[in-house]
Amino acid sequence: MECTAAVLLLGLLWALLWLLYDKKSNRRTCRLPPGPLSLPLLGNLPQLDKHAPFKSLLKLSETYGPVMTVHLGWQRAVVLVGYEVVKEALVDQADDFTGRMQLPFLHKATRGYGLGISNGERWRQLRRFTLTTLRDFGMGRKGMEEWIQEESIHMRARMVKNTPFDPTFLLSCSVSNVVCCLVFGQRFNHDDDDFLQLLAIIREMIKFASSPLGQMYNIFPWLTERLPGHQHKVFAHMETVRSFIKLKIQQHKDTLDSSSPRDYIDCFLNRMQQEKHNVSSEFFYDNLVSTVMNLFLAGTETSSSTIRYALSVFIKLPDIQEKMQQEIDAVIGRQRCPTMEDRKSMPFTDAVIHEVQRFLDIVPFSVPHYTLHDVSFRGYAIPKDTIIIPMLHSVLKDKKQWAEPRSFHPQHFLDQNGNFKKNPAFMPFAAGKRACVGESLARMELFIFLVSLLQHFTFSCVGGPDSVDLTPEHSSFVNMPRQHQLIATPR
Repeated sequence: MECTAAVLLLGLLWALLWLLYDKKSNRRTCRLPPGPLSLPLLGNLPQLDKHAPFKSLLKLSETYGPVMTVHLGWQRAVVLVGYEVVKEALVDQADDFTGRMQLPFLHKATRGYGLGISNGERWRQLRRFTLTTLRDFGMGRKGMEEWIQEESIHMRARMVKNTPFDPTFLLSCSVSNVVCCLVFGQRFNHDDDDFLQLLAIIREMIKFASSPLGQMYNIFPWLTERLPGHQHKVFAHMETVRSFIKLKIQQHKDTLDSSSPRDYIDCFLNRMQQEKHNVSSEFFYDNLVSTVMNLFLAGTETSSSTIRYALSVFIKLPDIQEKMQQEIDAVIGRQRCPTMEDRKSMPFTDAVIHEVQRFLDIVPFSVPHYTLHDVSFRGYAIPKDTIIIPMLHSVLKDKKQWAEPRSFHPQHFLDQNGNFKKNPAFMPFAAGKRACVGESLARMELFIFLVSLLQHFTFSCVGGPDSVDLTPEHSSFVNMPRQHQLIATPR
């Protein structure tokens, strides 16, 4: 009885403290966007589908409008729904929304350094450097396009022919090798045990980050850290990746020729040397380690999953696959490797690849933003330290922007004459100043890999087109394509 009474007393005290806090908070933020009532500590989490929370938020927006306030646990968040609102925030008011939330999982992985979750001068210096290096990468032995072309040849050689197989592993190896060429200046053999372990770790980390347990860690890190569970294995994996990156950096230091940089690490090391006496420089060792980790993690799984989803689309919609192959044969033939220059002459193929990205909608929430100061937006007052969730799902499936948002429809990117047309609501890489830094690389990978595959193979599966389900598998953070056994028939 005494124990029960103590629990009740603590519960009442907790509720009272919450009400006092909420009352004080409401006084300070009376012009916050509207939103549903929230529970003490849990906020609105009980109202969200843990496997597809973006669906729950879309439903809530029907009541509270395109700009609404929710509470994820104790954290206040403003959710932006629809193209017009997301564009207004990320593009028209870009300076107000450049902040990045310090997601606890990413903070633990990077120890607070690097490009991914940085803000202020650190973010500006590292982003400018990374964009320039990616754009101008040709100072080494090969440019990015050549790396991707070479990797596409290795991928085709390892493609299982005329026998059902799961392409997940092969595609992950190929895409990751492009990032490895860019960052480490080398590719790894698909049979390299260390490389295979790293790929398995990356998949495990992303799977955890996208799971309900991973999202619980992001909301209640202080609690999750103290509980037993799978998260501690993932934390150990983080250290394995860091150790690998540190080893590669040391190897680069030992063999560095500052007059002939081979890759991203060499370029960064050169910059470190140039600015070693600049006390305000962000070019130092910890930022190098964590930025390489950012590029390595982000550059592997998203592009390989998108390619895998495209192959499922080709099987599900064989007419589209055939029409793409006809265009490829007419423009490139079957002998030489595709180049990005070919894309201008291949509007249908370009439209299909864009539609694959739109329809998969791989990161429905985007990576959360954060207000670094008080912001005025659409008549509302959004206080400093508020999470901002620009729902990319609501942009890529906006009924006002797409003729058939819930259908796979390449004509979304074609005009009446069959020419490729852009759509400003195409935001799979987000938009504004925090748009994905690897967008140009990802576009190159998707085009060259997919065109190269369709040059040489026709894809099908044992159960036929009707057996393929294009509905992604939802998780708390990402939409992943379903795994299918496919058959690659040489042309």
